[in-house]
Formats: sequence, structure tokens, C-alpha cells
Amino acid sequence: MAEHSMAYVAFDTSKLHNAVAIAAAGRAGEVRYLGEFENTPAATAKLVRKLAAKHAALSCCYEAGPTGYGLYRQIKQLGHDCIVVAPSLIPRKPGKRVKTNRLDALSLVQQLRAGDLTAVWVPDERHEAMRELTRGRGAAVLDWRAKCQQVSSMLLRLGRHYPGKKTWGKTHMAWLAGQQLEHLEQRIALEERLVAVRQAQERIERLERAIREAVPAWSLAPLVTALMALRGIDFIAATALLAEIGDLGRFRTPRELMAWLGLVPSECSTGEDTRRGPITKAGNRRARQLLIECAWSYRHPPRVGRDKLARVSAAPPAVRDIAWKAQVRLTGRYRSLCRAGKPDVVAITAVARELSGFIWAIARALAPNAAVVAADAVAAADAAPTDADNRSGGTRSASHRSAISSRNGIPGKPAHGTQATGRPRTDRRRAPGALPDTAKPVAGATADVPPPAQTPTQRQPGTALARGGRRDRRLAGGVCRMAAGPAGGNP
Repeated sequence: MAEHSMAYVAFDTSKLHNAVAIAAAGRAGEVRYLGEFENTPAATAKLVRKLAAKHAALSCCYEAGPTGYGLYRQIKQLGHDCIVVAPSLIPRKPGKRVKTNRLDALSLVQQLRAGDLTAVWVPDERHEAMRELTRGRGAAVLDWRAKCQQVSSMLLRLGRHYPGKKTWGKTHMAWLAGQQLEHLEQRIALEERLVAVRQAQERIERLERAIREAVPAWSLAPLVTALMALRGIDFIAATALLAEIGDLGRFRTPRELMAWLGLVPSECSTGEDTRRGPITKAGNRRARQLLIECAWSYRHPPRVGRDKLARVSAAPPAVRDIAWKAQVRLTGRYRSLCRAGKPDVVAITAVARELSGFIWAIARALAPNAAVVAADAVAAADAAPTDADNRSGGTRSASHRSAISSRNGIPGKPAHGTQATGRPRTDRRRAPGALPDTAKPVAGATADVPPPAQTPTQRQPGTALARGGRRDRRLAGGVCRMAAGPAGGNP
């Protein structure tokens, strides 16, 4: 292997040792297995420095797994390129039946040189710490549910049934404490299980208190506040979603986020046959489960409750507009799917998929320099749109650009209530004599000149009927009735 050239290095990581392979640049470059080295920072640094002395540049990789991102950060600090590979996206030969650390390292380094590997997003240390905190809270909730199920199963075996509807509240806990069992052993077993339930609940409260204390100093704290304007997403859900998803700016379109979450339908099409199946369930399962849980709240008509009003008021105006559009859109989407005969779980999954698109839109609206997302490409804008542009609709604002279309959240298509240019439909109805937002003033005109009054000939019923539009025909009929009736009332 020639020295002072580009080299590719692959690590097959494990708990104690790393199997390392190296490949020279070029299609016919030499591929060599270096052996197994201790999985310690000192041993890794020694190996990387030794290889860097023989080659001009190093490009390293290893599979994402239980060893975390420590190796990635160490190689980056040493000044070399490194990626963490998505294991589920590594090309594999179907007929391969032999797997060893040596073969894995050799195959990985060859695919790295060929450019066939897909890198995952690596969070910084603070973001990873926040993710550990939210996952710890999720594990505590699962533990609490398991302990509650143990109590319910014991009472079911004893023939005790709670007469109320809501369980594990204050009334239910008082009912459990008042149960009189015949045998001492049964009372001891029940009390021990109830103590475990209370301890699990206290553990959840401690973790939630720690999350609330840590979020204000987090880089994604403004986005947490913005996501709380969406229906079904509270403080804990918003924090957990952002901790799992990470930087939403790396997704160029909502479709990329939906595919990363595994909420898009699978497909097996050939020729003229198109076959779509269940969702792929790829990507982060925790974020997908959270979104589906939040989507259940869109079964109800759109409204802003008393408790939600304060969270909505804390969000920027553009975010409030997107949140309300999400309510109107997703509630209607759920009802239309149910009317079409779809099961509730299928309809809620579709709602969760579109909800992720609205989350992407909110993140884009909060971006410092929001990019203009076109139908085919993403072009960077010279400056972010101002609040005046968002209100007037003269410029395609972030909330209008990233609104979800009537199908699958495809960018570039007009959403409900917008034209193809992103202007709200309400902007097309101007007051009598008002000029459009994009109209230029006439040379020599002054601001003191009042707008010209509208004459009856400017809106004739016959003109509206000639257009053939249903809305115009209704308007024309109303004008005719008003003209025929007495002044001040209907005929």
C-alpha cells in the first residue's frame, strides 16, 4: 500500500476490541485486515496516529450500535474524517452465510471506499445527554405501567373490580388502600405492589422535574415552545420528540422526515402493477410512537382549550397559524378516512404522518434564514421573510411554503386555503376600491388622494354568471336578490 495517499479505515466495534481494516484509494487499491485492537481511547489514538503518519488523509467509519459516539468524537478531535454508518442501510449479499469480525471489517471498508454507506446524524454531547434523560423518563413510564398491571392482575384473580372508569387516580388509589383481604399474605403482597407503584410514580416525577430544569438551557428550547402550540403535544412530548429527531434542518422536505420516521407506506411495484403495503417502520421507533400517540387527539373537532391557550399564546404568530392549519387539516383528514371505511389505527397513522410535516414546517418557520422549498429543489433565500410579508402574503412565507398539501405533505403544491403562489385565498377578496398588495403607485399620485369609489358597473350579475363559477353564481344571485328587495331587508 503506497504511503502519503488517501486511506479508508473501518472499525468493527465491540465492547472490548475493535476489528480494523484499511483500504487504499482507487478501485484496485489494496484492502488489508490490520487485526483487533483494544477498545480504549489510548489504543485507538495510537492506531490512528500510526496510520496518519503513513497516509495523507484518513476516512474512517464504523456501524452505529451500543458503543455510542465516543469513537466518532475521538477521531474527529484527532483531525480526521469519520462517519457513523446506519446498519440497516448497509448493502448485504443475500447468499452470504459466514459472518466474522474480520469479514465485517473488510466488507465495511470496501463499501466505504465505494461510497455505498449511509451516515447517521451524530448529536453533540449536550443533545445526547438530553436524549438519555428523556429515554430514562420513558423507561420509568414503562416500569410504572408494568407495576400497575401487576396490581390489577392480582385484584382480578381475587375477584375485586373497580367500579369507576378512570384508574390510577386519587379515587382509584383510595379504593385500593381500602381493600380488605382475607389472608395476611395477600395483604402484604398487595401493599408491596402498591409501594412499588408509588415509587415508580415518584421516579417519573423526579425525571420530569429534571427535564423541565434542563430544557431552558438547551439549544432547541425555542422549538420546544413552538411545538407545544400543536394539539396533542405537551412539554414532555415536545422535548422527547426533538431529543429523538435532533436537527430538523437536515431534512430538506417533509417527505424526508416522514420516511426517516418510518411513517410512509411500503411499496413493491413492478411493471404496471403498483402494490403498497403497511408503513415501513424504519428509523426511530420512539419518535414514531410519540407521534402516533399525539395524533389520537385529532379525532375531535378543532378547538383551543383553556389549558392549551397559554401554550399557543407563547408561540410566534407564524407558528400559531401553522398549528391552527394543522388542527383543521388533520381533523378533517381523520374523518374523511373513517368515512372511507379505514380502521382507526390506519387513519391515526396517516394523521401522524402529516403531523410530522407540520412539525417540519414549524422548524422551518423558526429557522433564522428559511429556505424556499420548491417542487424539485431547495434554493437558499437571500434573507428570511419578515412578519409583514407573512401577514400580507406578498412573499411566500415560511408558514405558507411549508403548509401540508391535500395529499401527503408534498412541498410545492398549494395547501388548503392557499393559491399556487402561497397567497391565502382570503387575500383575493379586496375591499371596494382597495389596491392589491403588489400594485405600484401611479407616478405623481399622493397619499392624500382617496381611493376611487366602486361603481355598480364594476360588479354586474351578468359578468359573474358568464364566468361559470359556482361561487360567482351564488354571489350573483345574492346581488340580484338584494337589488330586487326593499332597502334595509330581504324581500
